[in-house]
Amino acid sequence: MTGINEIRTRFLDYFARNDHAIVASGPLVARNDPTLLFTGAGMVPFKTVFTGAEKRPYGRAATAQKCLRAGGKHNDLDKVGYTARHHTFFEMLGNFSFGDYFKETAIELAWTLVAHEFALPAERLTVTVYHDDDEAFHLWRRIAGLPEDRIIRITTSDNFWTMGDVGPCGPCSEIFYDHGPDIPGGPPGSAREDGDRFVEIWNLVFMQYEQVSRDKRVALPRPSIDTGMGLERIAAVLQGTYDNYEIDLFKTLIGACENITGVAAQGRFKASHRVIADHLRAVSFLIAEGVSPANEGRGYVLRRIMRRAMRHAHLLGAKEPLMGRLVPTLIGEMGQSYPQLAQAEALITETLDLEERRFRHTLERGLNILDEETSGIAKGGQLSGDIAFRLYDTYGFPIDLTRDALKSRGIGVDLDGFEAAMQRQRSQARKAWSGSGEVAAESVWFTLAETLGVSEFLGYECETAEGIVTGIVVNAKSVSSLEEGESGAVIANRTPFYARLGGQIGDRGVIRTKNGGLFRVTDTHKRAGGLIVHSGYMEHGALTHNQAVSLEIDHEMRRGLRVHHSATHLIHEALRQVLGDHVMQKGSLVEANRMRFDFSHPRVLEKREIAQVEDLANRIVAQNDPVTTRLMSADEAIAEGARALFGEKYGEEVRVVCMGRQSAGDGHGEVFSMELCGGTHVGHTGAIGMIKIVAESASAAGVRRIEAVAGDPARAYLTAQNELVEEASAILNVPAGDLVDRVTTLIAEQRRLERALAEARRKLAFGGCGINGNGDIEEIGNVKVMTRVLPGIQPKELRGLVDDGKKALGSGIVALIGVSEEGKAALAVGVTHDLTQMCSAIDLVRIGALPLGGKGSGGRPDMAQTGGPDGAGAPNAIAAIRDRIRECAAHST
Repeated sequence: MTGINEIRTRFLDYFARNDHAIVASGPLVARNDPTLLFTGAGMVPFKTVFTGAEKRPYGRAATAQKCLRAGGKHNDLDKVGYTARHHTFFEMLGNFSFGDYFKETAIELAWTLVAHEFALPAERLTVTVYHDDDEAFHLWRRIAGLPEDRIIRITTSDNFWTMGDVGPCGPCSEIFYDHGPDIPGGPPGSAREDGDRFVEIWNLVFMQYEQVSRDKRVALPRPSIDTGMGLERIAAVLQGTYDNYEIDLFKTLIGACENITGVAAQGRFKASHRVIADHLRAVSFLIAEGVSPANEGRGYVLRRIMRRAMRHAHLLGAKEPLMGRLVPTLIGEMGQSYPQLAQAEALITETLDLEERRFRHTLERGLNILDEETSGIAKGGQLSGDIAFRLYDTYGFPIDLTRDALKSRGIGVDLDGFEAAMQRQRSQARKAWSGSGEVAAESVWFTLAETLGVSEFLGYECETAEGIVTGIVVNAKSVSSLEEGESGAVIANRTPFYARLGGQIGDRGVIRTKNGGLFRVTDTHKRAGGLIVHSGYMEHGALTHNQAVSLEIDHEMRRGLRVHHSATHLIHEALRQVLGDHVMQKGSLVEANRMRFDFSHPRVLEKREIAQVEDLANRIVAQNDPVTTRLMSADEAIAEGARALFGEKYGEEVRVVCMGRQSAGDGHGEVFSMELCGGTHVGHTGAIGMIKIVAESASAAGVRRIEAVAGDPARAYLTAQNELVEEASAILNVPAGDLVDRVTTLIAEQRRLERALAEARRKLAFGGCGINGNGDIEEIGNVKVMTRVLPGIQPKELRGLVDDGKKALGSGIVALIGVSEEGKAALAVGVTHDLTQMCSAIDLVRIGALPLGGKGSGGRPDMAQTGGPDGAGAPNAIAAIRDRIRECAAHST
């Protein structure tokens, strides 16, 4: 028997000997085709080579390509486990010629491999050709020596391959293996062709035309070859079985499932074991490539596959999560050829365990309700679409599982009724939304969301992506195109652009068309719940609906955003550990060159506290540990200690970001920071570089604000600070280390000189002989009054001079006006306590302020001060004050 790993190796070695470049499998997540969620055929990684958009250093190649079919036109998910050859994940062996060899060499290579290298008996082999492909027919006759009755002409499109409505295309030739008359089925093209007797093991596509329009097809100048041989199918043939699930790989996986569950793999639970074994491969490879369970896009397909397998684990009676315990067996079988499985083993196992534990609650609840609702439905009947929708909407039971759970009982589901219930819910949601206070102009996003669904965000894994334009909005109206110079918003089916959310600003970048058009993205927002909207303007060219585009974010901006967003998490946790558990996030802003973080705290932070926060955060940066993310329910995340925003409404599923570890003697402490967050982050904490807190201030009552920089901006900040130190050191002519002492000495000297200067001004103000000298003192109605205009006296010095004057008078009124070099005036009036009932300082200041261009000011009856822009009015102000005192004195007698 030839094992599946040996077959893969023999295939690749054979083509290496025939001058083919052996190309490693491309990822399951298709990067070069925006119309595909996953790589579903061996030629997908070479699509741009076939179209001429990309040149490779080789003209012929061979691969063992990972493929996945579980959605779109290839969605046979409900058949997997119940037939001999349906799979979600499979490997496609293929050889390719990019304008090198063509039909004759392709047929010769194929025949030599199957008939000689693999030694399949020629009498068991049958081939098909497209009905008018006489060249292929005669080549098979000559090269393989097959009789004409085993070269079958097929008239249908099954034997004519196309890449799309337009583009490369050509006839196919398939090789079938006959498992013998004991197996039901007939040859290709017959009425019984769908049986298992004749199995297609290899398809050769002769790419010789280009479809330029619906009615026009021209010959390609350099015809090419694209072939595909299912590894599982050829393994079944070489191992003497028509059933893919009887090959060595699946026997091992199913055997491990038997051992864990104690349930035999044959009989009643045969399909369940097969579903689990098949789906285990699919979900493990997807998780290894960074796909996480979600409610849309690739994550949704992953979740559907996982949950289908997990339902069958439930049928087998597994009391604990099963899928994760099978991962070591899978790695033992496939890890040597695909080392990424072993590298991601911990992630795969943890993701499967978490999802299976969560799903068990949904499954048990849903199955109980399903049993109740179908107790009176006979075989051949249908479950109401309304009930199926209630299971989906209220209890989280997917429609796929409802159909699968009822399949064994011969009960269908009213899918039309399910869709009608879905539409009714959307209509009700729209009515509720329209009354929520949103402006009417925003209704365009809700309409688009109903039609398009959510946008698929790829930005956690990549910064460039291919996409299809699904919506264009200009001035709150949906349009079909955007012309050069126009501003608007663009929606694509998938995008690497992060939409402004959770404090992190939206990405900027460009959207390019294949013909040179460029849309400049100036901001990215999320609308109507799930639409990612790229706002900007058409820099040149035009953009149209359904156009293929490439989307590329501003890489440097994203790098800065990742650095500062991760820094925010570390500062948050450091604040909590330094200040206490009362610290709670109250808001944040994450930009490419800075961040700010608002948090609850009743007082100003001390310098030592800021230093402690900064030091703690930077110690985590220095650990350079991986930053990990997980998906789980909000309740589970918070129960595990994840930080969440108080009052925030979270969905069924949240993304948890973990960074760093607490200090521990063994170096493996608990997670330092664990937060619910949908933003983008660095891969390792070391990528943050460093964190520098630059400011701390009040944001609101009981709320403080930290401002900080990280990475390159932090280094630039410290460089600028160092330059300031060096400049100050040069100016003061002292080493940087002595700078503080020198500045302290200078400040002390300045204060001494200021005191001496103030004393000199006071003496000068009263004619050089102090307050007892020849000042302007007169008696007005038995009240001693001192008035004077003092050039060059500072406003802050007036109050002291007035107090000195009051002391010198014993009883009386002092009114002094200082006039600055700029011509501005400051007025201060003092009234001794025994005279405040007669004359208030506040009233005198108000009277004196008018000639100075002022409006008076507050104060006390015994002391008041104000100012004005017109120092030239000082003599008039003094005269007005004297007149007012005279009036007061006259009234008091």
